[in-house]
Amino acid sequence: MADFRTPLRDMRFLLYDVFDFEAHYARLSDRERVTRDLLDPILDESARFAEAELHPINHVGDRDGCRFVDGVVTTPKGFKEAYRTYVANGWTGMTGDTAYGGQALPHSMSLIVEEPMTIANMAWTMYPDLSHSAMNALERHGTPEQKQTFLTLLLSGACTGTMCLTEPQAGSDVGILRTKAVPNVDGTYAITGTKIFISAGEHDFVDNILHLVLARVPNAPAGTKGISLFIVPKFLLNDDGTPGARNGVQCTGIEEKMGIHGNATCVLNFDGATGYRVGPENEGMRCMFTMMNAARLGVGMQGVGVAEAAYQASLAYARERLQMRAMTGAQNPDGPADPIIVHPDVRRMLLTQKAFVEGGRALAYYTAQQADLAEFGPPEQRDAAETMLSFLTPIVKAFLTEAGFESVNHAVQIFGGHGFIRETGVEQYVRDARITLIYEGTTQIQALDLLGRKVMMTQGKALLALVDEMQRFAKLCNGPMTDIGAALDRVASEWPTLSMATGGRAAADLNELGAASVDYLMYSGYATLTYCWARMAHAASKALNKDASSANDPYLAGKIATARFFIGRLLPRAEAHKRAIEAGAAVLMQVDAAAFDHV
Repeated sequence: MADFRTPLRDMRFLLYDVFDFEAHYARLSDRERVTRDLLDPILDESARFAEAELHPINHVGDRDGCRFVDGVVTTPKGFKEAYRTYVANGWTGMTGDTAYGGQALPHSMSLIVEEPMTIANMAWTMYPDLSHSAMNALERHGTPEQKQTFLTLLLSGACTGTMCLTEPQAGSDVGILRTKAVPNVDGTYAITGTKIFISAGEHDFVDNILHLVLARVPNAPAGTKGISLFIVPKFLLNDDGTPGARNGVQCTGIEEKMGIHGNATCVLNFDGATGYRVGPENEGMRCMFTMMNAARLGVGMQGVGVAEAAYQASLAYARERLQMRAMTGAQNPDGPADPIIVHPDVRRMLLTQKAFVEGGRALAYYTAQQADLAEFGPPEQRDAAETMLSFLTPIVKAFLTEAGFESVNHAVQIFGGHGFIRETGVEQYVRDARITLIYEGTTQIQALDLLGRKVMMTQGKALLALVDEMQRFAKLCNGPMTDIGAALDRVASEWPTLSMATGGRAAADLNELGAASVDYLMYSGYATLTYCWARMAHAASKALNKDASSANDPYLAGKIATARFFIGRLLPRAEAHKRAIEAGAAVLMQVDAAAFDHV
Protein backbone atom coordinates (compact mmCIF):
# COMPACT_ATOMS: atom_id res chain seq x y z
CA MET A 1 0.00 0.00 0.00
CA ALA A 2 1.13 3.55 -0.75
CA ASP A 3 2.46 5.79 2.00
CA PHE A 4 0.08 8.43 3.29
CA ARG A 5 0.87 12.04 4.10
CA THR A 6 -1.53 14.54 5.59
CA PRO A 7 -2.19 17.35 3.05
CA LEU A 8 -1.14 20.03 5.55
CA ARG A 9 -0.09 22.52 2.89
CA ASP A 10 -3.51 22.40 1.29
CA MET A 11 -5.29 22.58 4.63
CA ARG A 12 -3.26 25.59 5.73
CA PHE A 13 -3.73 27.33 2.39
CA LEU A 14 -7.50 27.17 2.93
CA LEU A 15 -7.31 28.06 6.61
CA TYR A 16 -5.10 31.11 6.27
CA ASP A 17 -5.05 32.29 2.64
CA VAL A 18 -8.53 31.53 1.35
CA PHE A 19 -10.94 31.67 4.31
CA ASP A 20 -8.86 33.54 6.94
CA PHE A 21 -9.87 31.36 9.85
CA GLU A 22 -7.88 33.48 12.30
CA ALA A 23 -10.15 36.48 11.63
CA HIS A 24 -13.15 34.16 11.61
CA TYR A 25 -12.31 32.75 15.03
CA ALA A 26 -11.80 36.27 16.39
CA ARG A 27 -15.47 37.04 15.62
CA LEU A 28 -16.80 34.17 17.75
CA SER A 29 -18.01 34.49 21.34
CA ASP A 30 -18.20 31.90 24.14
CA ARG A 31 -15.36 29.94 22.52
CA GLU A 32 -11.66 29.74 23.22
CA ARG A 33 -9.76 32.13 20.94
CA VAL A 34 -7.92 30.15 18.25
CA THR A 35 -4.87 31.70 16.60
CA ARG A 36 -2.38 30.17 14.22
CA ASP A 37 0.00 29.63 17.12
CA LEU A 38 -2.57 27.27 18.63
CA LEU A 39 -4.02 25.75 15.47
CA ASP A 40 -0.77 24.79 13.73
CA PRO A 41 0.57 22.54 16.53
CA ILE A 42 -2.85 20.89 16.85
CA LEU A 43 -2.86 20.17 13.11
CA ASP A 44 0.67 18.81 13.30
CA GLU A 45 -0.27 16.43 16.11
CA SER A 46 -3.43 15.32 14.31
CA ALA A 47 -1.31 14.57 11.23
CA ARG A 48 1.23 12.63 13.29
CA PHE A 49 -1.51 10.58 14.96
CA ALA A 50 -3.20 9.86 11.62
CA GLU A 51 0.01 8.84 9.86
CA ALA A 52 1.66 6.90 12.69
CA GLU A 53 -1.31 5.35 14.49
CA LEU A 54 -4.29 5.13 12.15
CA HIS A 55 -2.99 4.58 8.63
CA PRO A 56 -0.97 1.46 9.53
CA ILE A 57 -4.10 -0.26 10.87
CA ASN A 58 -6.43 0.78 8.05
CA HIS A 59 -5.72 -2.27 5.90
CA VAL A 60 -5.71 -4.49 8.99
CA GLY A 61 -9.18 -3.28 9.86
CA ASP A 62 -10.42 -3.99 6.34
CA ARG A 63 -8.81 -7.44 6.19
CA ASP A 64 -9.73 -8.70 9.66
CA GLY A 65 -12.91 -6.74 10.35
CA CYS A 66 -14.87 -6.86 13.60
CA ARG A 67 -15.70 -10.21 15.23
CA PHE A 68 -18.99 -10.97 16.95
CA VAL A 69 -19.15 -13.81 19.50
CA ASP A 70 -21.94 -14.27 22.08
CA GLY A 71 -23.03 -10.65 22.02
CA VAL A 72 -19.48 -9.30 22.25
CA VAL A 73 -17.78 -7.33 19.46
CA THR A 74 -13.99 -7.35 19.17
CA THR A 75 -12.51 -4.65 16.95
CA PRO A 76 -9.46 -5.23 14.71
CA LYS A 77 -5.96 -5.29 16.10
CA GLY A 78 -4.72 -1.84 17.06
CA PHE A 79 -8.12 -0.12 16.99
CA LYS A 80 -8.67 -0.13 20.76
CA GLU A 81 -5.10 1.01 21.42
CA ALA A 82 -5.45 3.89 18.94
CA TYR A 83 -8.59 5.04 20.75
CA ARG A 84 -6.71 5.14 24.04
CA THR A 85 -4.08 7.37 22.43
CA TYR A 86 -6.83 9.54 20.95
CA VAL A 87 -8.37 10.03 24.40
CA ALA A 88 -5.00 10.67 26.03
CA ASN A 89 -4.29 13.38 23.43
CA GLY A 90 -7.46 15.23 24.45
CA TRP A 91 -9.25 14.95 21.12
CA THR A 92 -12.59 13.82 22.61
CA GLY A 93 -13.48 17.04 24.38
CA MET A 94 -12.21 19.66 21.94
CA THR A 95 -15.47 21.45 21.19
CA GLY A 96 -17.35 20.64 24.40
CA ASP A 97 -18.53 22.98 27.13
CA THR A 98 -15.85 23.61 29.76
CA ALA A 99 -18.46 23.13 32.48
CA TYR A 100 -18.55 19.43 31.58
CA GLY A 101 -14.88 18.87 30.82
CA GLY A 102 -14.65 20.22 27.29
CA GLN A 103 -12.16 22.67 25.79
CA ALA A 104 -14.71 25.05 24.19
CA LEU A 105 -12.98 25.21 20.81
CA PRO A 106 -15.13 26.17 17.79
CA HIS A 107 -17.16 23.48 16.04
CA SER A 108 -15.10 23.78 12.87
CA MET A 109 -12.00 22.67 14.77
CA SER A 110 -13.48 19.19 15.14
CA LEU A 111 -14.05 18.80 11.40
CA ILE A 112 -10.65 20.21 10.47
CA VAL A 113 -8.61 18.30 13.03
CA GLU A 114 -10.34 14.99 12.32
CA GLU A 115 -9.90 15.29 8.56
CA PRO A 116 -6.42 13.66 8.60
CA MET A 117 -7.83 10.83 10.72
CA THR A 118 -10.67 10.28 8.25
CA ILE A 119 -8.22 10.17 5.35
CA ALA A 120 -5.99 7.71 7.18
CA ASN A 121 -8.68 5.36 8.47
CA MET A 122 -12.32 6.12 7.79
CA ALA A 123 -13.70 3.06 9.61
CA TRP A 124 -11.83 3.84 12.85
CA THR A 125 -12.72 7.53 12.80
CA MET A 126 -16.42 6.69 12.71
CA TYR A 127 -16.26 5.61 16.38
CA PRO A 128 -15.36 9.05 17.81
CA ASP A 129 -17.45 10.80 15.14
CA LEU A 130 -20.61 9.14 16.45
CA SER A 131 -19.69 10.30 19.94
CA HIS A 132 -19.33 13.89 18.73
CA SER A 133 -22.80 13.75 17.23
CA ALA A 134 -24.22 12.55 20.55
CA MET A 135 -22.36 15.33 22.36
CA ASN A 136 -23.92 17.93 20.07
CA ALA A 137 -27.43 16.67 20.80
CA LEU A 138 -26.90 16.60 24.57
CA GLU A 139 -25.25 20.02 24.66
CA ARG A 140 -28.18 21.54 22.79
CA HIS A 141 -31.11 19.64 24.26
CA GLY A 142 -30.03 17.87 27.46
CA THR A 143 -30.93 19.03 30.95
CA PRO A 144 -28.12 20.24 33.25
CA GLU A 145 -28.41 16.95 35.13
CA GLN A 146 -28.15 14.91 31.90
CA LYS A 147 -25.14 16.91 30.84
CA GLN A 148 -23.44 16.38 34.17
CA THR A 149 -24.22 12.67 34.11
CA PHE A 150 -23.75 11.74 30.46
CA LEU A 151 -22.01 14.56 28.59
CA THR A 152 -19.04 14.51 30.98
CA LEU A 153 -18.51 10.84 30.15
CA LEU A 154 -18.60 11.47 26.41
CA LEU A 155 -16.27 14.46 26.58
CA SER A 156 -13.76 12.54 28.68
CA GLY A 157 -13.84 9.58 26.28
CA ALA A 158 -14.94 7.19 29.04
CA CYS A 159 -18.09 6.47 27.01
CA THR A 160 -18.86 6.56 23.33
CA GLY A 161 -22.19 7.40 21.70
CA THR A 162 -24.44 6.20 18.91
CA MET A 163 -27.46 7.32 16.87
CA CYS A 164 -30.29 4.75 16.81
CA LEU A 165 -32.85 5.65 14.17
CA THR A 166 -33.24 2.87 11.61
CA GLU A 167 -35.52 -0.14 12.10
CA PRO A 168 -36.08 -3.19 9.87
CA GLN A 169 -39.37 -1.86 8.49
CA ALA A 170 -38.38 1.83 8.64
CA GLY A 171 -35.26 2.85 6.78
CA SER A 172 -35.24 6.49 5.79
CA ASP A 173 -38.96 6.74 6.59
CA VAL A 174 -38.37 7.30 10.30
CA GLY A 175 -42.01 8.24 10.83
CA ILE A 176 -43.09 4.58 10.75
CA LEU A 177 -40.73 3.38 13.49
CA ARG A 178 -42.22 1.07 16.13
CA THR A 179 -39.84 1.25 19.10
CA LYS A 180 -41.87 2.01 22.23
CA ALA A 181 -41.06 4.13 25.28
CA VAL A 182 -43.33 3.42 28.24
CA PRO A 183 -43.07 5.81 31.21
CA ASN A 184 -41.83 4.37 34.52
CA VAL A 185 -42.91 5.73 37.88
CA ASP A 186 -39.44 7.16 38.53
CA GLY A 187 -39.54 9.39 35.46
CA THR A 188 -37.48 7.07 33.26
CA TYR A 189 -38.86 5.12 30.31
CA ALA A 190 -38.84 1.44 29.34
CA ILE A 191 -37.54 1.26 25.76
CA THR A 192 -38.51 -1.77 23.65
CA GLY A 193 -37.77 -2.35 19.98
CA THR A 194 -35.10 -3.23 17.44
CA LYS A 195 -32.68 -0.89 15.69
CA ILE A 196 -30.49 -1.89 12.74
CA PHE A 197 -27.45 -0.48 10.93
CA ILE A 198 -26.15 1.11 14.14
CA SER A 199 -22.56 2.15 13.50
CA ALA A 200 -20.29 1.63 16.52
CA GLY A 201 -23.26 0.13 18.38
CA GLU A 202 -21.05 -2.40 20.17
CA HIS A 203 -17.26 -2.54 20.52
CA ASP A 204 -14.38 -2.98 22.96
CA PHE A 205 -13.01 0.58 23.09
CA VAL A 206 -14.81 1.42 26.34
CA ASP A 207 -16.95 -0.35 28.91
CA ASN A 208 -20.08 1.74 28.38
CA ILE A 209 -21.90 3.08 25.31
CA LEU A 210 -24.61 5.75 25.38
CA HIS A 211 -27.26 5.11 22.73
CA LEU A 212 -29.44 8.01 21.59
CA VAL A 213 -32.66 6.28 20.57
CA LEU A 214 -35.79 7.44 18.76
CA ALA A 215 -39.00 5.88 20.14
CA ARG A 216 -42.72 6.55 20.64
CA VAL A 217 -44.42 7.24 23.95
CA PRO A 218 -47.99 5.94 24.43
CA ASN A 219 -50.67 7.83 22.44
CA ALA A 220 -48.07 9.75 20.48
CA PRO A 221 -49.19 11.29 17.17
CA ALA A 222 -48.51 9.31 14.04
CA GLY A 223 -45.50 10.05 11.87
CA THR A 224 -42.45 12.09 12.79
CA LYS A 225 -44.52 14.39 15.02
CA GLY A 226 -44.90 11.55 17.53
CA ILE A 227 -41.23 10.64 18.04
CA SER A 228 -39.21 11.28 21.19
CA LEU A 229 -35.49 10.99 21.90
CA PHE A 230 -33.94 8.97 24.74
CA ILE A 231 -30.51 8.24 26.20
CA VAL A 232 -30.17 4.50 26.77
CA PRO A 233 -26.85 3.42 28.36
CA LYS A 234 -25.46 -0.05 27.71
CA PHE A 235 -24.84 -0.22 31.47
CA LEU A 236 -26.76 1.80 34.02
CA LEU A 237 -24.52 4.20 35.89
CA ASN A 238 -23.31 4.04 39.46
CA ASP A 239 -23.27 7.29 41.41
CA ASP A 240 -19.66 7.88 40.39
CA GLY A 241 -20.42 7.39 36.68
CA THR A 242 -18.87 3.94 36.43
CA PRO A 243 -20.82 1.13 34.77
CA GLY A 244 -23.33 -0.60 37.04
CA ALA A 245 -26.00 -3.15 36.21
CA ARG A 246 -26.44 -4.24 32.60
CA ASN A 247 -29.29 -2.39 30.90
CA GLY A 248 -31.84 -4.13 28.67
CA VAL A 249 -30.00 -3.50 25.40
CA GLN A 250 -28.10 -6.21 23.58
CA CYS A 251 -26.21 -6.45 20.30
CA THR A 252 -27.66 -9.47 18.50
CA GLY A 253 -25.40 -9.36 15.46
CA ILE A 254 -23.17 -7.30 13.20
CA GLU A 255 -23.59 -6.86 9.47
CA GLU A 256 -21.34 -8.47 6.86
CA LYS A 257 -20.68 -5.42 4.74
CA MET A 258 -19.22 -4.30 1.44
CA GLY A 259 -16.76 -1.97 3.18
CA ILE A 260 -15.83 -0.14 6.42
CA HIS A 261 -15.12 -3.56 7.89
CA GLY A 262 -13.29 -2.05 10.86
CA ASN A 263 -16.47 -0.43 12.14
CA ALA A 264 -19.13 -2.61 13.75
CA THR A 265 -22.55 -2.07 12.15
CA CYS A 266 -24.90 -3.56 14.72
CA VAL A 267 -28.38 -4.87 15.28
CA LEU A 268 -29.47 -3.68 18.73
CA ASN A 269 -32.39 -5.17 20.63
CA PHE A 270 -33.97 -3.04 23.37
CA ASP A 271 -36.03 -5.08 25.83
CA GLY A 272 -37.52 -2.79 28.46
CA ALA A 273 -34.22 -0.90 28.62
CA THR A 274 -34.10 2.09 30.94
CA GLY A 275 -34.02 5.33 28.96
CA TYR A 276 -33.91 9.02 29.85
CA ARG A 277 -35.87 11.42 27.68
CA VAL A 278 -33.93 14.20 25.96
CA GLY A 279 -36.08 17.23 25.22
CA PRO A 280 -39.90 17.32 25.30
CA GLU A 281 -42.06 14.37 24.35
CA ASN A 282 -42.78 14.12 20.61
CA GLU A 283 -39.96 16.50 19.69
CA GLY A 284 -37.30 13.86 19.20
CA MET A 285 -36.79 14.58 15.52
CA ARG A 286 -35.91 18.20 16.24
CA CYS A 287 -33.40 17.07 18.84
CA MET A 288 -32.01 14.28 16.67
CA PHE A 289 -31.48 16.66 13.74
CA THR A 290 -28.84 18.39 15.85
CA MET A 291 -26.93 15.12 15.63
CA MET A 292 -27.84 14.34 12.05
CA ASN A 293 -26.84 17.68 10.54
CA ALA A 294 -23.43 17.58 12.21
CA ALA A 295 -23.06 13.98 11.06
CA ARG A 296 -23.96 14.92 7.49
CA LEU A 297 -21.12 17.43 7.36
CA GLY A 298 -18.85 14.72 8.69
CA VAL A 299 -19.98 12.28 6.00
CA GLY A 300 -19.29 14.90 3.33
CA MET A 301 -15.78 15.13 4.72
CA GLN A 302 -15.55 11.33 4.58
CA GLY A 303 -16.21 11.63 0.84
CA VAL A 304 -13.34 14.08 0.58
CA GLY A 305 -11.11 12.05 2.89
CA VAL A 306 -11.36 8.69 1.17
CA ALA A 307 -10.90 10.45 -2.19
CA GLU A 308 -7.75 12.13 -0.84
CA ALA A 309 -6.30 8.78 0.20
CA ALA A 310 -7.08 7.27 -3.20
CA TYR A 311 -5.68 10.32 -5.01
CA GLN A 312 -2.37 10.13 -3.17
CA ALA A 313 -2.06 6.44 -4.06
CA SER A 314 -2.96 6.88 -7.73
CA LEU A 315 -0.72 9.94 -8.15
CA ALA A 316 2.29 8.05 -6.77
CA TYR A 317 1.51 5.08 -9.03
CA ALA A 318 1.07 7.27 -12.12
CA ARG A 319 4.52 8.76 -11.57
CA GLU A 320 6.17 5.34 -11.21
CA ARG A 321 4.27 3.05 -13.59
CA LEU A 322 6.00 2.79 -16.99
CA GLN A 323 3.74 2.00 -19.91
CA MET A 324 3.84 3.07 -23.58
CA ARG A 325 5.35 6.25 -24.92
CA ALA A 326 3.95 9.76 -24.84
CA MET A 327 2.15 10.70 -28.05
CA THR A 328 4.58 13.59 -28.56
CA GLY A 329 7.68 11.44 -28.15
CA ALA A 330 9.64 9.67 -25.41
CA GLN A 331 9.67 11.51 -22.09
CA ASN A 332 11.78 8.84 -20.39
CA PRO A 333 14.26 7.92 -23.15
CA ASP A 334 16.50 5.91 -20.84
CA GLY A 335 13.64 3.64 -19.77
CA PRO A 336 11.61 1.06 -21.66
CA ALA A 337 8.48 3.26 -21.50
CA ASP A 338 7.19 6.53 -20.11
CA PRO A 339 5.42 6.99 -16.77
CA ILE A 340 1.69 6.94 -17.34
CA ILE A 341 1.29 10.45 -15.92
CA VAL A 342 2.37 11.77 -19.35
CA HIS A 343 -0.78 10.37 -21.01
CA PRO A 344 -3.62 12.91 -21.37
CA ASP A 345 -6.42 10.70 -20.10
CA VAL A 346 -4.49 9.64 -17.01
CA ARG A 347 -4.04 13.34 -16.34
CA ARG A 348 -7.78 13.84 -16.83
CA MET A 349 -8.50 11.27 -14.12
CA LEU A 350 -5.86 12.66 -11.76
CA LEU A 351 -7.06 16.23 -12.24
CA THR A 352 -10.66 15.18 -11.70
CA GLN A 353 -9.62 13.67 -8.38
CA LYS A 354 -7.58 16.74 -7.46
CA ALA A 355 -10.40 19.11 -8.41
CA PHE A 356 -12.98 17.23 -6.37
CA VAL A 357 -10.71 16.67 -3.36
CA GLU A 358 -9.40 20.21 -3.06
CA GLY A 359 -12.67 21.83 -4.07
CA GLY A 360 -14.60 19.57 -1.68
CA ARG A 361 -12.23 20.39 1.17
CA ALA A 362 -12.80 24.09 0.50
CA LEU A 363 -16.58 23.70 0.50
CA ALA A 364 -16.50 21.71 3.75
CA TYR A 365 -14.34 24.36 5.44
CA TYR A 366 -16.58 27.18 4.21
CA THR A 367 -19.64 25.34 5.54
CA ALA A 368 -17.90 24.70 8.87
CA GLN A 369 -17.47 28.45 9.23
CA GLN A 370 -21.23 28.84 8.87
CA ALA A 371 -21.73 26.29 11.66
CA ASP A 372 -19.46 28.34 13.94
CA LEU A 373 -21.23 31.59 13.10
CA ALA A 374 -24.71 30.09 13.53
CA GLU A 375 -24.03 29.35 17.20
CA PHE A 376 -21.20 31.62 18.30
CA GLY A 377 -21.01 34.43 15.74
CA PRO A 378 -22.12 38.03 16.24
CA PRO A 379 -25.84 37.95 17.11
CA GLU A 380 -26.82 39.85 13.97
CA GLN A 381 -25.13 37.18 11.79
CA ARG A 382 -26.46 34.03 13.43
CA ASP A 383 -29.79 33.68 11.64
CA ALA A 384 -28.24 34.21 8.23
CA ALA A 385 -25.46 31.73 9.01
CA GLU A 386 -27.99 29.15 10.23
CA THR A 387 -29.97 29.56 7.00
CA MET A 388 -26.82 29.21 4.91
CA LEU A 389 -25.68 26.18 6.89
CA SER A 390 -29.06 24.54 6.37
CA PHE A 391 -28.84 25.19 2.63
CA LEU A 392 -25.26 23.97 2.21
CA THR A 393 -25.52 20.83 4.36
CA PRO A 394 -27.32 18.62 1.79
CA ILE A 395 -24.90 19.79 -0.91
CA VAL A 396 -21.88 18.94 1.25
CA LYS A 397 -23.28 15.57 2.25
CA ALA A 398 -24.52 14.40 -1.14
CA PHE A 399 -22.37 16.10 -3.76
CA LEU A 400 -19.07 15.55 -1.98
CA THR A 401 -19.81 11.86 -1.47
CA GLU A 402 -20.92 11.41 -5.09
CA ALA A 403 -17.76 13.19 -6.25
CA GLY A 404 -15.66 11.22 -3.78
CA PHE A 405 -16.98 7.93 -5.11
CA GLU A 406 -16.23 8.97 -8.68
CA SER A 407 -12.73 9.93 -7.57
CA VAL A 408 -11.89 6.61 -5.94
CA ASN A 409 -13.09 4.79 -9.05
CA HIS A 410 -10.66 6.88 -11.10
CA ALA A 411 -7.90 5.72 -8.75
CA VAL A 412 -8.68 2.07 -9.48
CA GLN A 413 -8.74 2.82 -13.21
CA ILE A 414 -5.31 4.45 -13.04
CA PHE A 415 -3.94 1.36 -11.32
CA GLY A 416 -5.59 -0.83 -13.95
CA GLY A 417 -5.52 -4.51 -13.04
CA HIS A 418 -3.33 -3.72 -10.04
CA GLY A 419 -6.18 -1.61 -8.68
CA PHE A 420 -8.59 -4.52 -8.78
CA ILE A 421 -6.50 -6.70 -6.49
CA ARG A 422 -6.28 -6.16 -2.75
CA GLU A 423 -2.51 -5.88 -2.55
CA THR A 424 -2.40 -2.21 -3.60
CA GLY A 425 -5.22 -1.18 -1.25
CA VAL A 426 -7.14 1.11 -3.63
CA GLU A 427 -10.07 -1.27 -4.08
CA GLN A 428 -10.75 -0.83 -0.36
CA TYR A 429 -11.35 2.87 -0.96
CA VAL A 430 -14.10 2.06 -3.46
CA ARG A 431 -15.81 -0.28 -1.01
CA ASP A 432 -15.43 2.11 1.93
CA ALA A 433 -16.61 5.14 -0.03
CA ARG A 434 -19.80 3.53 -1.31
CA ILE A 435 -21.64 3.77 2.01
CA THR A 436 -21.17 7.54 2.19
CA LEU A 437 -23.77 7.97 -0.56
CA ILE A 438 -26.29 6.07 1.56
CA TYR A 439 -26.05 6.63 5.30
CA GLU A 440 -27.14 9.82 7.08
CA GLY A 441 -29.68 10.29 4.30
CA THR A 442 -29.15 9.06 0.74
CA THR A 443 -28.28 11.37 -2.12
CA GLN A 444 -31.93 11.26 -3.15
CA ILE A 445 -33.16 12.34 0.30
CA GLN A 446 -30.62 15.14 0.48
CA ALA A 447 -31.71 16.29 -2.96
CA LEU A 448 -35.38 16.44 -1.97
CA ASP A 449 -34.41 18.34 1.17
CA LEU A 450 -32.35 20.84 -0.81
CA LEU A 451 -34.88 21.59 -3.53
CA GLY A 452 -38.08 21.15 -1.55
CA ARG A 453 -37.26 22.57 1.87
CA LYS A 454 -34.15 24.70 1.46
CA VAL A 455 -35.06 26.38 -1.84
CA MET A 456 -38.80 26.21 -2.56
CA MET A 457 -40.11 26.54 1.02
CA THR A 458 -37.77 29.49 1.74
CA GLN A 459 -38.22 31.20 -1.63
CA GLY A 460 -34.51 30.65 -2.18
CA LYS A 461 -33.38 32.86 0.72
CA ALA A 462 -29.96 31.25 1.23
CA LEU A 463 -29.51 30.53 -2.47
CA LEU A 464 -29.94 34.20 -3.35
CA ALA A 465 -27.58 35.25 -0.56
CA LEU A 466 -24.91 32.84 -1.82
CA VAL A 467 -25.44 33.90 -5.44
CA ASP A 468 -24.99 37.53 -4.41
CA GLU A 469 -21.75 36.60 -2.66
CA MET A 470 -20.57 34.70 -5.75
CA GLN A 471 -21.35 37.59 -8.08
CA ARG A 472 -19.58 40.10 -5.86
CA PHE A 473 -16.52 37.86 -5.73
CA ALA A 474 -16.59 37.37 -9.51
CA LYS A 475 -15.92 41.10 -9.88
CA LEU A 476 -12.68 40.70 -7.93
CA CYS A 477 -11.41 38.13 -10.43
CA ASN A 478 -9.94 40.55 -12.94
CA GLY A 479 -6.70 40.71 -14.91
CA PRO A 480 -5.34 37.17 -15.36
CA MET A 481 -8.32 35.83 -13.39
CA THR A 482 -10.95 37.35 -15.71
CA ASP A 483 -11.88 34.03 -17.34
CA ILE A 484 -12.44 32.42 -13.93
CA GLY A 485 -14.54 35.36 -12.77
CA ALA A 486 -16.63 35.21 -15.93
CA ALA A 487 -17.35 31.50 -15.43
CA LEU A 488 -18.35 32.15 -11.82
CA ASP A 489 -20.65 34.99 -12.84
CA ARG A 490 -22.32 32.84 -15.52
CA VAL A 491 -23.22 30.00 -13.19
CA ALA A 492 -24.28 32.42 -10.44
CA SER A 493 -26.63 34.18 -12.85
CA GLU A 494 -28.12 30.94 -14.20
CA TRP A 495 -28.67 29.18 -10.84
CA PRO A 496 -31.62 31.33 -9.59
CA THR A 497 -33.32 31.23 -12.98
CA LEU A 498 -33.09 27.44 -13.07
CA SER A 499 -34.38 27.29 -9.50
CA MET A 500 -37.42 29.46 -10.22
CA ALA A 501 -38.33 27.50 -13.34
CA THR A 502 -37.97 24.18 -11.51
CA GLY A 503 -39.99 25.43 -8.56
CA GLY A 504 -42.74 26.65 -10.86
CA ARG A 505 -43.11 23.24 -12.50
CA ALA A 506 -43.02 21.50 -9.11
CA ALA A 507 -45.78 23.77 -7.78
CA ALA A 508 -48.03 22.48 -10.55
CA ASP A 509 -46.93 18.83 -10.30
CA LEU A 510 -45.02 17.49 -7.29
CA ASN A 511 -43.58 14.70 -9.43
CA GLU A 512 -41.47 17.44 -11.00
CA LEU A 513 -39.85 17.96 -7.60
CA GLY A 514 -38.83 14.31 -7.32
CA ALA A 515 -37.77 14.12 -10.97
CA ALA A 516 -35.56 17.21 -10.82
CA SER A 517 -34.10 16.96 -7.31
CA VAL A 518 -30.93 14.90 -7.82
CA ASP A 519 -29.96 16.74 -10.99
CA TYR A 520 -30.65 20.01 -9.17
CA LEU A 521 -28.41 18.97 -6.28
CA MET A 522 -25.60 17.97 -8.64
CA TYR A 523 -25.96 21.27 -10.51
CA SER A 524 -25.76 23.05 -7.14
CA GLY A 525 -22.62 21.10 -6.28
CA TYR A 526 -20.85 22.18 -9.44
CA ALA A 527 -22.00 25.76 -8.87
CA THR A 528 -20.70 25.91 -5.29
CA LEU A 529 -17.40 24.28 -6.25
CA THR A 530 -16.99 26.92 -8.98
CA TYR A 531 -17.14 29.52 -6.22
CA CYS A 532 -14.65 27.59 -4.10
CA TRP A 533 -12.24 27.21 -7.01
CA ALA A 534 -12.52 30.90 -7.87
CA ARG A 535 -11.62 31.79 -4.30
CA MET A 536 -8.67 29.39 -4.29
CA ALA A 537 -7.39 30.62 -7.66
CA HIS A 538 -7.69 34.24 -6.52
CA ALA A 539 -5.79 33.53 -3.31
CA ALA A 540 -3.11 31.60 -5.21
CA SER A 541 -2.70 34.44 -7.70
CA LYS A 542 -2.23 36.94 -4.87
CA ALA A 543 0.33 34.66 -3.22
CA LEU A 544 2.25 34.15 -6.47
CA ASN A 545 2.60 37.89 -6.87
CA LYS A 546 3.43 38.54 -3.24
CA ASP A 547 7.21 38.20 -3.48
CA ALA A 548 9.94 36.70 -5.63
CA SER A 549 10.18 33.53 -3.55
CA SER A 550 6.58 32.62 -4.39
CA ALA A 551 6.68 33.47 -8.10
CA ASN A 552 7.58 29.94 -9.24
CA ASP A 553 5.75 27.93 -6.60
CA PRO A 554 4.30 24.87 -8.40
CA TYR A 555 1.66 24.38 -5.70
CA LEU A 556 0.21 27.85 -6.24
CA ALA A 557 0.45 27.62 -10.01
CA GLY A 558 -1.24 24.24 -9.77
CA LYS A 559 -4.18 25.80 -7.96
CA ILE A 560 -4.86 28.17 -10.82
CA ALA A 561 -4.36 25.46 -13.43
CA THR A 562 -6.75 23.12 -11.59
CA ALA A 563 -9.35 25.88 -11.33
CA ARG A 564 -9.23 26.22 -15.10
CA PHE A 565 -9.44 22.43 -15.51
CA PHE A 566 -12.53 22.38 -13.28
CA ILE A 567 -14.20 25.16 -15.25
CA GLY A 568 -13.24 23.72 -18.63
CA ARG A 569 -13.82 19.99 -18.06
CA LEU A 570 -16.11 19.51 -15.05
CA LEU A 571 -18.36 22.57 -14.87
CA PRO A 572 -19.93 21.71 -18.28
CA ARG A 573 -21.56 18.77 -16.53
CA ALA A 574 -23.84 21.33 -14.86
CA GLU A 575 -25.38 22.07 -18.26
CA ALA A 576 -26.23 18.39 -18.69
CA HIS A 577 -27.96 18.37 -15.30
CA LYS A 578 -29.84 21.53 -16.26
CA ARG A 579 -31.11 19.96 -19.47
CA ALA A 580 -32.13 16.80 -17.62
CA ILE A 581 -34.16 18.93 -15.21
CA GLU A 582 -35.83 20.70 -18.11
CA ALA A 583 -36.82 17.35 -19.65
CA GLY A 584 -39.39 17.16 -16.86
CA ALA A 585 -41.13 14.36 -14.99
CA ALA A 586 -43.14 13.01 -17.90
CA VAL A 587 -40.23 11.01 -19.33
CA LEU A 588 -40.07 9.19 -15.99
CA MET A 589 -43.68 8.90 -14.97
CA GLN A 590 -45.38 8.12 -18.28
CA VAL A 591 -43.76 4.67 -18.36
CA ASP A 592 -46.25 2.15 -17.02
CA ALA A 593 -44.96 0.13 -14.05
CA ALA A 594 -45.48 -3.09 -16.00
CA ALA A 595 -43.30 -1.78 -18.81
CA PHE A 596 -40.16 -2.03 -16.67
CA ASP A 597 -40.25 -5.81 -16.95
CA HIS A 598 -38.21 -7.19 -19.87
CA VAL A 599 -37.87 -10.82 -18.81
